Amino acid sequence: MKAEKVMAAVRGGRLHGLLDTLAGFGALPTGGMNRQALSDEDFAARAWLIGEAQRIGCRVWTDACANLFIRRDGLEDLPPVMTGSHIDTQPSGGHLDGCYGVMAGLECLLALHDQGLRTRRPIELVVWTNEEGSRFSPGAMGSSAFVEPQRMSAYRDSRDAAGVSVAEALDAHARRFAELPLRERIAAHAFVELHIEQGPVLERAGVPLGVVSGVQGVRWYQVRCRGASAHAGTTPMDMRQDALLLATGCLPAIDALAERLAGADKRLTFGRWQVLPNSINTVAGEATFTIDFRHADPAVLAAFDAELPACLPDAADLQPLFSHPPVAFDAVVIGVLQQAVEATGEASLSLRSGAFHDAMYLATHCPTSMLFVPSRDGISHNPREYTEPSQLEAGARALAWSLVQLADQA
Repeated sequence: MKAEKVMAAVRGGRLHGLLDTLAGFGALPTGGMNRQALSDEDFAARAWLIGEAQRIGCRVWTDACANLFIRRDGLEDLPPVMTGSHIDTQPSGGHLDGCYGVMAGLECLLALHDQGLRTRRPIELVVWTNEEGSRFSPGAMGSSAFVEPQRMSAYRDSRDAAGVSVAEALDAHARRFAELPLRERIAAHAFVELHIEQGPVLERAGVPLGVVSGVQGVRWYQVRCRGASAHAGTTPMDMRQDALLLATGCLPAIDALAERLAGADKRLTFGRWQVLPNSINTVAGEATFTIDFRHADPAVLAAFDAELPACLPDAADLQPLFSHPPVAFDAVVIGVLQQAVEATGEASLSLRSGAFHDAMYLATHCPTSMLFVPSRDGISHNPREYTEPSQLEAGARALAWSLVQLADQA
């Protein structure tokens, strides 16, 4: 069977070599890497990747958001099966987040080339632009703009910390890769994203592969509590209006709400704090914090929306910052991924992603799902990011099997 042949042709040593080469673009002296979206380091990595793809006869396009589309033609001109992820990193990131999905996808194309096999449908390896959002806001820019091209008008005005706009960075990309033809959005038969878990569930279960059923929905809020600044030494406690005490005093009620609604599936984070005037000898006059609440059930998210205001002090200002509904991946693609795992002979676990990925947006465009491999100690966005080599190879083999199977569908 074609899928088994290609899976067997995946070469672990070559995969690790590809990862090591990519890690050299933007490598930091202290370990890890800094390869920001549409930076010189990103351009150099893209140029290397394009060269590797063209060497085996693949065609390459880009689009209005500088996404890269690397196509290995099929026997028929049908909507392709897509795979891929991103190669931009956090300012001090690891070498696997996003990068693994792209390099494993390239290894699958190399395995097909080695075998001289053609699938019915084309297979495309995609590099999505600015998934991390660490240079330009928002994250998952490329995949969301691919699915909804109208987003580009707002994205082009986004600026990085140095004042460079997305529009200026895209112009630089167009000059660097002037030979690449531009392509509009096309239909896709399916999309499969292979990624490290970025959490501890697979490692704790002792399982090398995860088949992802969907992505949790999320709510972000900002809460501002106002008091009155006063001298720390002269103001009696019973006469203070301490904004920080107001803010921290409502946390147990918010936590209890999340516990009651979500139980063991609770994902609640009080992530960012700002205290004014933030002086050692001044009572806080204003305290602002953020809430991140995630769940797979839209009814739970809606209930949290409705009941959160009652947990806050009367003088608090509640501002919703961001909302995204839960995403359920396609049952047919999930079934193919489960068969792929079985073909590798490895054990797997069904789980839902707690992090955002490009697949979250692709799921509204075509049948989509994801494969996860374990992250040691659940660590990601960190130079210590690590997955056992055998697990990386297992993920690439499962990806190869699934891509060929999907690309041979009618």
